[in-house]
Amino acid sequence: MKIGTVSISRSAGEHYLKVSGNASFACAAPVRDLLKALETESLTKIVIDLEQCEWMDSTFMGLIAMLALTGRKKNAPTEIFNASEQNTKLLKGLGLQRVLEFKTGVVQPGHIVTANSDAVLSRAENAQTVLDAHKTLMEVDKENVKRFETVVKFVQKDIDQLKKEE
Repeated sequence: MKIGTVSISRSAGEHYLKVSGNASFACAAPVRDLLKALETESLTKIVIDLEQCEWMDSTFMGLIAMLALTGRKKNAPTEIFNASEQNTKLLKGLGLQRVLEFKTGVVQPGHIVTANSDAVLSRAENAQTVLDAHKTLMEVDKENVKRFETVVKFVQKDIDQLKKEE
């Protein structure tokens, strides 16, 4: 399975993500970095271009939900552009239509690429990202609680074990 890539650019409070290939926890680092940056950066809109995204796992969709909830707190919409039928079905299957706007068309991102998926998270950071993403999915749609409660318990146990090993 081809690991996906995420490119991020910013322009005047608008943040653009271009996702290519198979989007999973393996390409989560730049999205996680963006989420941290958005705690202090201005934000007017988040645009996520999925035209070249072949597939997404639940962790990556949880990160999209986290971006959307961050945007919502700052009155900034999160728009999904050019999602395939499969990816639209995946996102809506987890109830994310509640926090996302689905659109088609040409995306005009800012010109400065500030991140890509070359960054690597540690095992602890990966586990925390997976945990946060799945908790967010459970927050967005209560139907996701039964889907992901086992994942959340398993990952929390892994995090607790990693802390003991430190």
